[in-house]
This record gives sequence, structure tokens and C-alpha cells, in this order.
Amino acid sequence: MGKLLISYTPFEIRVGLIEDHSLVEFNVERPIEKSLVGNIYKGKIVKVLPGINSAFLELGLDRTAFLFGEDLVFKGEIEWDREISPTNLQELLKEGEEILVQVIKEPLGQKGARVSTNITLPGHYLIYLPYFQHIGISRKIKEESLRKELREIVERFRPPDTGWIIRTAALEAAEEALKREMEFLLCLWEDIKEKAKKLRAPALVHEELNIAFRTIRDLLNKEISTIIVDHKDFYLKIKEFLERYFPEFISRLELYEGKEDLFYVQGFQIDIKKFLSRKVWLKSGGFIVIEPCEAFTAIDVNTGRYIGSGEMEETILKINLEAAQEIAQQLRLRNLGGLIVIDFIDMENPAHQELVLETLKNALKKDKAKHSFLPISPFGLLQMTRERKRDSLYEIFYENCPLCGGEGKIKSKRTVYYEILRRILKMGPHLKNKKLEIEVHPHLTEIVGEEINYLEELEKKYNFKSTLTTNKELQPWEFKFHILNP
Repeated sequence: MGKLLISYTPFEIRVGLIEDHSLVEFNVERPIEKSLVGNIYKGKIVKVLPGINSAFLELGLDRTAFLFGEDLVFKGEIEWDREISPTNLQELLKEGEEILVQVIKEPLGQKGARVSTNITLPGHYLIYLPYFQHIGISRKIKEESLRKELREIVERFRPPDTGWIIRTAALEAAEEALKREMEFLLCLWEDIKEKAKKLRAPALVHEELNIAFRTIRDLLNKEISTIIVDHKDFYLKIKEFLERYFPEFISRLELYEGKEDLFYVQGFQIDIKKFLSRKVWLKSGGFIVIEPCEAFTAIDVNTGRYIGSGEMEETILKINLEAAQEIAQQLRLRNLGGLIVIDFIDMENPAHQELVLETLKNALKKDKAKHSFLPISPFGLLQMTRERKRDSLYEIFYENCPLCGGEGKIKSKRTVYYEILRRILKMGPHLKNKKLEIEVHPHLTEIVGEEINYLEELEKKYNFKSTLTTNKELQPWEFKFHILNP
């Protein structure tokens, strides 16, 4: 059985999924950097580029979004039943035109968000496709009799000319729960359409749930025995969410009221440096090296300290099999997506290559992201892709280092500042009527805005005063506390 850990502060929400006593997924969302995937906008077309079969849209974000021709499935409520070519794309879209789109990929680097006109509204059991008319079923539901039964239930309840995807979680749902969720999603779509009519582009029409509610919606099933939340007000919001949509799961919700960090109490030390280390040791003594690059992620498998007692080929197979299991876990944990190239130790036996590939596939079966694989090449290289919709943990926790011209990575200013805030939260009662001097590298003093407000709120809560001083001798990610009497 698994656990869902939800740690809330006003400046950061951390969500962890525990399976078999291991942390297999870890997601972080900050209100200032909230994910855009799933948001629905009324956008304005600013440029159509038939040469690359795409268009740029103004959504009111920092950068213009882009719409590929293949993502222009619908315009308004008209389905295009012909292939969109660079020539007729310009006929379909006009500069200055307003169009309803949904973000399907986060902005990445200098690229804006990727959007689609194919709107989808996900629930726990169903996904509503307003512009389609068919019923799809999760490929993870294998048994034909169950597929037929679920299809018949949805067919009985759905309005004419509406499209639905039946999610794996529907296996656990009663008919009434499916009907209730379908009615909710239909009402939500009507509200979105009415709001879109009243707004002028560019405008946000519908905002996706935050990471905690989204995780509950997408992952909650019979295998998750407990949801633990460490903040009372946020716990009550999640309780209300469960009571409204998933009353059968309300008994699994728990409030943690301890002073220690929730993840630490559950046996997981969230040390970002160790968490995202280049080198990950295997139990056998071998290790893997993970290198995120601009165009792909490279993963190298090494024998390390492992000697083995059998034939060389058997030794290599054992390390590669162990590495395949660990790589699957690291892909989920770090949320690595896009093209991934894995350099396994060379195997001459084709049967061994196939076994390693199948081990990797099986280890990724619980991963919600979509995958595709090519066979292992004669050089031991495996090429695969993993669906990337949101930022990896590297992009959340790290930014380009000002000391090395962007060649390396350090913790972002905001991450260091939040570590300071979290440390103050831990020692807060001991600061009453004291003065706290926080010594940081000058690099950190550039933070302004909501972060300062959070510190001021902590000062009021624990009745202390703080000052920020700089020390060039510190590294940009280091800080020191000095508690003084007033």
C-alpha cells in the first residue's frame, strides 16, 4: 500500500508518493511559479507562420505561446476533417483572431507554452472531450469484459455527441460515482464556455488545480492507503474536496500536527543536492550517472566497485538489470522527460538485451507518463522518450550559476530563501523577543516581493525582528543565523 504526503506552506506545496517504503514521485509547486499545463485561455493570434506550420498566440503570459498545425484540431466547435498543411493553416487562422486554447506543455527555456485547441477536462474516473463523440478506454484496463462493461455504463449516461476517456481508476467506481463526475464535468464545460464569451483576449478562462488537488484527482486509488497533510487549514480544504468528489476516500485522510518536517518524520530527508546528484550508487556497487542536457538526458551505467563472482557476461547483466530498475525510479522521481539515451554496459547476448529492456518497461508500469522505446543498439544504447508536460525537479530547484557562466547548477535564490524560511518555521518559538541576523551571500539580497512578505509574517507570528546582512565569503547557496538579544 502507498502513501501520499502533502506538505503545505504559503510559499510552496510539496507532494510525495510513497510506494513500498520508497519515495517514487516528488513534486513541488510554488504559487509564484505555478504550472500552466491544463489552463484554458482565450488567446489572440499574433502571427501565423505557414513555413513551419504553426502560429503564435498572445495569452497574457511572459512569452507568446505556439500552436502547431497538428494541435489545431478544432476551431470554435468545428472539427477539421482534412489534414492541415502549411498552405491552408494560413487560411484557417488570421492574425488578430481570438481562439480558445489549452496549455499542453510548459514554457521551456526561451520557448513559450505549447497549446492545443483540443480541450480536455480531466476528472478522477473520466476525461471529458467536448469536441469529440467517441468513448476511449485506458490501455491499462486489459480484460475485455471489463472494458465492455465500462463502455456500456458511460454510453448509458453520456449526452449525445460528447466524447469521454475512461481512466484506469474507473475500475473501482460505482455507477453513481461515474454519473456524478460526468455531470460535474459537463457543468464545468458550460461554465467555461459562458466565461469565454464574456472575456476579451488575452485572458485566463479556467485555471487547473494546484499540485496537491491535481495529484489526488489523478493518483488516488485503492493502492494509496493514507493521505497525510501537515497544515490544518489546507487539510480542511482537501477534506472538503474529498467529501464533494471522493467521499469513499475520506477515511484515508490524516492531519499531521508535529513540529518536525513531514517528509523527515516519514523517513525521507529532502536534501536537494543529494536528491539530484549526478551519481547514483547501486546496491551491487555499480552506479549510474545522470546528465540532463538541452536536447536530451544522458544516463551512463558503470560497474563501479562491483566485481562479481561469475562470468563477465553474467556480471554485466546483473548490473544492467539493477540499473534498469533504478533508472525507472529516477525518471519518475526527478520527472525527467523528452528524449532519454541510456548507455548500458555492452551486452553481446541478444536475450540479455531483451531482458534488460523488459525490466525497464516493467519498472515503469506504474508511471503515469507515456513512454516509447527503441531496441538496445549493438553499442548498448537504448533510446526512449518519456512524456514531458511539466518542469523537472532540476528546473524547479536549480538556476544557472552566476559564478560559472551557466555551465553548472546551484540552488536558486528562491529555493535558498525558502530554506531560510523553513528553518525559521522550525525554530520559531525560540526566537520570541529576539533579534535574528541572517547572513547571506550578496547574490541572495536580490530577492524582493512576496518572499519579503513571508518573512514579515513570520516575524509577526513568532514576535522577533530580523535583519539581512551580506558576506562575500559565503557561497551563493549558504547562509548563517545569529540570534541576538534585543
